[in-house]
Amino acid sequence: MSSFEFISLTIIGCAIVTWISRVLPFIQHLGHLPSVNWNNLLASIPTVLAAILTKNLLVIVLVGVFSLAFIQIIF
Repeated sequence: MSSFEFISLTIIGCAIVTWISRVLPFIQHLGHLPSVNWNNLLASIPTVLAAILTKNLLVIVLVGVFSLAFIQIIF
């Protein structure tokens, strides 16, 4: 097997594993539409604002983690 074939198979394998992990949670709830995770939606609002205002990845991650933790404590 040449290195090109090995790299191609590795990329295809990674794509399949990624796709399966993204699709599998929706298959478990047959007959139901996907629902909105309200905690994540509420936590994304200050995170997006921090991203627009600061453009600093550390600040964005910290605001996202702390806002989600705060929301989960409240609700």
